[in-house]
Amino acid sequence: MDQQTKQALKHDQFIDTTQHGLEWASENRHTVIVAGSIVLALLIIVIGGFVIYNNRAQDASVAFGAAMQEYQTPIAEPGQPVPPGVKTYSAISDRAKAANQLFMAAADKYSMMPDGRTARYFGGLTYIETGNNAAAESTLKQVAGGWNNELASLAKLSLANLYRQTGRDSQAIDLYNELTAKPTTSVPAGLAQLQLAELYETQGKPEDAKKIYAKLKDKDGKSAAGLLAAQKLNPSAAAAMQQ
Repeated sequence: MDQQTKQALKHDQFIDTTQHGLEWASENRHTVIVAGSIVLALLIIVIGGFVIYNNRAQDASVAFGAAMQEYQTPIAEPGQPVPPGVKTYSAISDRAKAANQLFMAAADKYSMMPDGRTARYFGGLTYIETGNNAAAESTLKQVAGGWNNELASLAKLSLANLYRQTGRDSQAIDLYNELTAKPTTSVPAGLAQLQLAELYETQGKPEDAKKIYAKLKDKDGKSAAGLLAAQKLNPSAAAAMQQ
């Protein structure tokens, strides 16, 4: 079969295929219209959802930023001169109370957004600073149970510290051990172990603390946790090096 004949056959096959396609579309016009409408509707929904998500994410970022700015407002000591136009607070608890309202408002309004979840975490921290331990515990537990492992581990670490402050050492120890078994970038195992060792020291259990320090030092003496552990084991040497 010569090249010209092959091209002619291909041309005829293309015409036949196109014609059959047009005939099928004509006979099934209703089906084609419905299918096309469904595809168009899905496309609109996807694009619309993407736009809405981006807008809400941006709004959440603005709300969280405003709360964080409030949280970073300077504390003015009594008698300290304050430049005109500079906002200050007279006490950490007053600043925390104002920031907490903004953090929790952002968290409640944008609970599905990353910045909204982070705002809830800071809401828990500012509850602690205002002395509202019950609200702090409830809020931090909510964050600790979330799917974001990095944020959840930070919330668990803060919860453990809250338990220590409120005389619930056993619950704090459970959380430190959990964080050690399931470390994250935000809360490495070494950090959780250091906190646990410090807790043992406050309980009057120096030998338990030393075991943790020794393990950290031997496991990774060059890490931040390992270096701190080495200083705890030999404070006199650490003091001599600083001098």
